Amino acid sequence: MATAPVADQQALLGVQALDTRAQQLFHRRRTLPVHKQIAALDAQLAELERSLVAARTEVSDSRAALTKAEADVAQVRDRSARDQGLLDGGAVTPKDAQALLSEIESLAARQAKLEEIELEAMETLEGHEAVLAELEQQRSALDAERVAAVAVRDQEVAEIDAERKQVAVDRRGAIEGIDASLMIEYEKLRDQLGGLGAARLEGRMCSGCRIQLGPVDLSHINAAAPDAVVHCEECGRILVRPLDS
Repeated sequence: MATAPVADQQALLGVQALDTRAQQLFHRRRTLPVHKQIAALDAQLAELERSLVAARTEVSDSRAALTKAEADVAQVRDRSARDQGLLDGGAVTPKDAQALLSEIESLAARQAKLEEIELEAMETLEGHEAVLAELEQQRSALDAERVAAVAVRDQEVAEIDAERKQVAVDRRGAIEGIDASLMIEYEKLRDQLGGLGAARLEGRMCSGCRIQLGPVDLSHINAAAPDAVVHCEECGRILVRPLDS
């Protein structure tokens, strides 16, 4: 049975406490609620960006349709103005004048229809622009919410990292002078057993696995020399006995 100074075994519990705290801080850092909040905001922003792309396309297409409608109206209006100018100039024959009047009437009807199309195009564009403006407003609000969430995350992470740094400093001081073989065994068990390599014997219970030791196992532990390194028969962890045992 391996041995190690009683003081070193007791000190090992302090090291274990620091390692447990470091483990808790690492877990807390990864599972901060704000991480889920940011992920949810990112998902909303991604979905909103897809809607924005579609809305921008609608606005672009509507603007192009309005431009075409305006051009069509302008073309008919110019043609009508030209015909009217020819009539007003008086340099046309009666037959040509009649033809021009007929064309002006036809152009007026055509212009009225095109102006209806132009008005519809304007209304469609205004509707799509309103949708786009609303989506952009939503994105601005989500962006601001995300910036605030990231600031909270960074602050919380910084606080945790500061404590982790202090725990690491404390651990370096705690392991100084502890029996090297004891530390090697502890580190090996800690890696194998979920971060808990040493546990305190509390009455008949191992504080590591929380199982009550049987009378035979307990008698063997109590009979071992004070500097003997004993293990829990249930979980295998180094079992540190109380000083008054």
